[in-house]
Amino acid sequence: MQQLRLGVPKGSLQDATISLFQKSGWRISLSSRNYFPEINDATMTCSICRAQEMSRYVESGTFDVGLTGKDWILENGSQVKVVADLVYSKVSQRPTRWVLAVPMDSEIKELADLEGKKISTELTNFTRSYFKEQDVNVTVEFSWGATEAKVIDGLCDAIVEVTETGSTMRANGLRIVHELMQSNTQLIANLDSWKDPWKREKIEQISLLLQGALKAENMVGLKMNVPEDKVGDVMEILPSLNAPTVSHLYQSEWLAIEVVVDKDQVRELIPALMKRGAEGIIEYPLYKVI
Repeated sequence: MQQLRLGVPKGSLQDATISLFQKSGWRISLSSRNYFPEINDATMTCSICRAQEMSRYVESGTFDVGLTGKDWILENGSQVKVVADLVYSKVSQRPTRWVLAVPMDSEIKELADLEGKKISTELTNFTRSYFKEQDVNVTVEFSWGATEAKVIDGLCDAIVEVTETGSTMRANGLRIVHELMQSNTQLIANLDSWKDPWKREKIEQISLLLQGALKAENMVGLKMNVPEDKVGDVMEILPSLNAPTVSHLYQSEWLAIEVVVDKDQVRELIPALMKRGAEGIIEYPLYKVI
């Protein structure tokens, strides 16, 4: 039996990845001491790997497919097939940002002010390349952690660090000078695996269902009954992924309408629908939207 080797990112993305796969139909069972979790698919095997190293293992063929950030693909210079963008996290669906930050009282206001300065970051290769393209000479040193503390303690002049909103940096007395790039989670495949017909079909199946599960997280289904003479009024305010489904109720002048809408619209939409004659409104969750 052919098998697809899946790399699951360890660390901050691990729980979100396992949750997303479960919503997509794959249950990944992980033990705290086991780097080889079980998956309820006989055609797949799983391994846990740091997101920072994932693209290297996918490129080498250790994994056929894996999930990691766009930032680490660029940092490693890995030659892989990007199958899909998967923007997800525990608290939001915003991409993360790699930014240059300095203490609030720093004299550094723009990139040119970094000439001859020292930058601390985990993203060393990308940072060196970025400043070389900007024609600014800097010293870039690798940070093993606590990067924000290094610039506050004066161990470096600036840091390149990842953030979503910047609130943590502000809370630590740092000021963002420049955004170097935005990153999001990507599903990547080994180039040879992508050329294999069976593996490619399996990878495309995974991509389709993961994206469907992500899309469903922000949407809900609505069902309602509407008098036939009020259908036009309801349709005027009814958003829809596609055209709403409308069907006649048995031996009645009422119609049943079913629609998929954005989750954030529901609180305003339901009262408005009731005012236009809709009754028996039901909201239900979605697992996939494809």
